[in-house]
Amino acid sequence: MTPEAEADPNRLALHGGPKIRATPLPGRFAFGDAELAAVQEVFAHYKAKGVDFGYQGDFEARYCKAFVDFLGVGGFADAVATGTGSLFVALAALQLPKGSHVLVSPITDPGTINAIILNGLVPALMDSMPGQYNAGPEQLRARITPKTKAVCLVHSAGKAAPVEEMVALAHERGLKVLEDCSQSHGAKWNGRKVGTFGDIAAFSTMYRKNHGTGGCGGVVFTRDENLYRLVRAHADRGKPFWREGYNDKDPKQFLFPALNWNLDELSAAIGISTLGKLDSVNRRRREFLRSLTTELRQCSKVCSPSPVSDDDAPFFFPILVDAARVTCSAREFGECVRAEGISVNPHYDYVVSEWDYAKPHLADDFGTPNAAAVCDASFNLLFNENFGAAEARDIAAAIAKVERHFLRA
Repeated sequence: MTPEAEADPNRLALHGGPKIRATPLPGRFAFGDAELAAVQEVFAHYKAKGVDFGYQGDFEARYCKAFVDFLGVGGFADAVATGTGSLFVALAALQLPKGSHVLVSPITDPGTINAIILNGLVPALMDSMPGQYNAGPEQLRARITPKTKAVCLVHSAGKAAPVEEMVALAHERGLKVLEDCSQSHGAKWNGRKVGTFGDIAAFSTMYRKNHGTGGCGGVVFTRDENLYRLVRAHADRGKPFWREGYNDKDPKQFLFPALNWNLDELSAAIGISTLGKLDSVNRRRREFLRSLTTELRQCSKVCSPSPVSDDDAPFFFPILVDAARVTCSAREFGECVRAEGISVNPHYDYVVSEWDYAKPHLADDFGTPNAAAVCDASFNLLFNENFGAAEARDIAAAIAKVERHFLRA
């Protein structure tokens, strides 16, 4: 760093100035001593039984029961190997006719879209609500056609979509509803947890999610026992585990071709441990974001943080940039904030209508201008439950520094 840069604290770090945050932000360390003890319990448990651990065992049964209890409405859960797998299996269990159109939220992970395509179904995009990542009832109603057979409703970034009205609308039209809760474990709509409104729900439990089972993982939830049976069969090579006289070693009894999506016992044990901490994780994340919001309101005229509700389970945190008041794009603004030592995704490139690989598989060339606009106008703060008051001050200071540089006269 040049002496001139050191002497000018307002010079952006991206341009050679000093960083606002010179020390690393707090790590998350979601898997600690409790999770290590859980894994050791698996070894001890199966050693005492005189067998090796595998899958569909004692710990998965405990984990699935704990997951159902957490959602609080009764029902059935099956743990699977990945979040994408949970979406694939959930869609397969719905037994939709091949070629059926599935309405899907416009901002989502490729796993959502790929699960639809690889089930022989056709994704049809809805737009998002203006200024939001999630779709709403108006956007759903506008896209229903005679070819529509289901809706894949994504709850993005830890904030619930208006799911109650959307499910009612879908069911009035005879459509099945899959809730994609991959980013929103424990989020609520009107006090009721997401995943409990539709016909079936899929959760990702990979290591970055608020609740994880290890490197990868997922859960499928439903209150319909027949759907649950199909979930289990599609997750384990078509096995009819519920039938009297079922023999796991006799493939002649199996129902249909299906892959092996089973979660292992070690991951299930980790899931039991981290699920017990999820309410605390979500609460601490909300507390931090409220602290950050207070700081930003005091120092920023340009950046608007997303509102924080007690019903949220924040995963990442979108921050809107008022483009009319700065001489840069939201992406450039976010890149400059990141250079100040803050964990930021400068642009959320998860607008499905913009993916070249997906376009040939979509039902039509329907544009999603609201979805594109909100992503173009925002950057996403990446954070965890270990962030506190000091991090809120540094993040706000970094944003204020970038804002001063780009603020229109």
